[in-house]
Amino acid sequence: MTHEIGIGFLGMGNVGEKVVATLLERSDAFREQTGATLTLRRVAVRDPGRARGIDLPAGVLTGDAGEVLDDASIDIVVEVIGGDGAAGEYVRRALAGGKHVVSANKELVAKAGPELFDLARASDAALRFEASVGGGIPVISPLLRDLPANRVVAIRAIINGTTNFILTNMAQRGESFDDALTQAQELGYAEPDPTNDVDGYDAAFKIAIMAGLAFGAYVPPEGVATEGIRSLAPQDFQYARELGYVIKLLAIAERHDDGVLARVHPALLPESEPLARVDGVQNAAQIQGDLAGTLTFQGAGAGAAPTTSAVLADVLDIARSLAAGARPHWDPGPWRNGETLGLGALETRYYLRMTVLDQPGVLAQIARVLGEAEVSIAAVEQRETDEERGTAELALMTHRARELSVTGAIETLRGLGEVIEVNAMLRVEGTT
Repeated sequence: MTHEIGIGFLGMGNVGEKVVATLLERSDAFREQTGATLTLRRVAVRDPGRARGIDLPAGVLTGDAGEVLDDASIDIVVEVIGGDGAAGEYVRRALAGGKHVVSANKELVAKAGPELFDLARASDAALRFEASVGGGIPVISPLLRDLPANRVVAIRAIINGTTNFILTNMAQRGESFDDALTQAQELGYAEPDPTNDVDGYDAAFKIAIMAGLAFGAYVPPEGVATEGIRSLAPQDFQYARELGYVIKLLAIAERHDDGVLARVHPALLPESEPLARVDGVQNAAQIQGDLAGTLTFQGAGAGAAPTTSAVLADVLDIARSLAAGARPHWDPGPWRNGETLGLGALETRYYLRMTVLDQPGVLAQIARVLGEAEVSIAAVEQRETDEERGTAELALMTHRARELSVTGAIETLRGLGEVIEVNAMLRVEGTT
């Protein structure tokens, strides 16, 4: 006997339309895969009268989310609204009512994950969110289902396609940040307001989720040390290339004895690193376990089609369980309130670029300041001399040093008369 499973949608933008269209187009294949008929019951949208690129069955479209949340024939609710406002209210109501929820909402899961897991657990419901991180790349499922026997040590990821596209163009075409951003917006990779992407907030939500799953400790988004890419200049990419590095916006979470250090910031990666070769809008995540070693997942991290792949994977998994008479509960377990560490706990190598007076003794002054802070110079290069202004540009790499020592030295350098400006400070990841 074929079971019938009702599906309701909250929101139907670009991603939602693709998910609904695929659900309808592949209904026969999905029935064979799951042993259940997946029936679209309701789609709640803000403006039901707006023209859409999909023909829905009569009576499905509604402007009232309550018609999804209160419909007893709906077993699975798919939330593709985004944000932690109305979407959060609806997801909470759905879970409290015993409905299974599939969400692509990274912000909501990052901010309210433990609360939502508790609600799902109390109602014997499933909350799935594969699409919240990495688009079509499976990263949530491996953490929950394939790697629980491991003690995950660290996660390093490129999980924002917009910034990766911008950085790739700056590196390969010598474009300025503004020019690369404009192109990303023209191609639809960046929003008109790109703040969440270029200032690192989107990646911070995602690494917070991954850290919670990997370490069992709640990492609030505000506990992720976050820096964006606006301050990068074309010469940083030129120096990096000459030194054998590329620049990527990395999202990193590391397990320490005294807590979790989660961070998002641009960093130099050796060209030999697998993540260094992830270009354009591609995403990738490396998960380092004590048993499995380092696993790398790479693919399309954004867009309607990859996100649809992840959303429907969750829907089909729940449907398969329901059709078999099993509980589709997929519990990540309670997240304890773990200690989140600041960047003061970091120790790595650093790249510094500064504008200085072009005169004898300046490098010695800089070396003295760094030496007093216990920061050792590994390499230095001077170029971009401006004879009219009497200035030059220095780029230097340090040996391994403590973050607090480097930032303290930078503050001292900014007080030197010979240093016009400290233009950039980037951390070095990978082989150090």
